[in-house]
Amino acid sequence: MIIRRSPARALLYGVFYRLPHPARRRLVRLAVQRYIVGAVTLVTDSEVDPSAPARLLLLRQPPGRGWTLPAGLLRHREAPVVGAARELAEETGIRLAPDQLRPAVPNAVVHAKGWVDVVFEASVAASRTQLVVDGAEVYEAAWHRLDDLPRLTPATARLLAHYGIGPLVSPPAAQEPG
Repeated sequence: MIIRRSPARALLYGVFYRLPHPARRRLVRLAVQRYIVGAVTLVTDSEVDPSAPARLLLLRQPPGRGWTLPAGLLRHREAPVVGAARELAEETGIRLAPDQLRPAVPNAVVHAKGWVDVVFEASVAASRTQLVVDGAEVYEAAWHRLDDLPRLTPATARLLAHYGIGPLVSPPAAQEPG
C-alpha cells in the first residue's frame, strides 16, 4: 500500500475531525451541493393486450405546452415512495398505497442543476380508474400509447429516455447482413 500525504490536506482533516459533530455537519452542509428531490410515478394501463403497445398516463399542466408525468417535490423528511403515492393521488385521483408502487430501474435519476427524481412504477386498470384533475395544477390527464406519445415537456422526454421510452430514445442500430 502506498500512502501519499499532503501536509496541508492532513492539517485540514486533522482540524475538521477535532470539531464537534454539529459544527462538522454544518460545514459539510455549506460545502456540499444541495439537491431538490422529487418523486415521479410511471403509471401504465394493466389492461393492454400484451401484443399491443403499452399505455402510459400523462398529464397536461400549466402552461400546457407539453405533457408530463405525475410527479412533485417531496415534503420535509417524506419517504420518496410516500411522496410518489401522495402526488399521484393529488394530481390524478389515483389512490395507491406506497407498497403498490415498485421502484423503477434506475430508481433515481440525477439531473443537471441539482435535481434528483426518485421514480416508481405502477399499473392500474384504465377502464376502472376514474381520473380526477383540479383544473389548476393539472389541466388534463389521459392515457397515451407508447408508440404515439403527445408532445412531451423537455424534462419529461429526458426522464423517459432513461427507461427506453419516448422521442429521445435512439432507434436500434440496423443489422447489417452477415
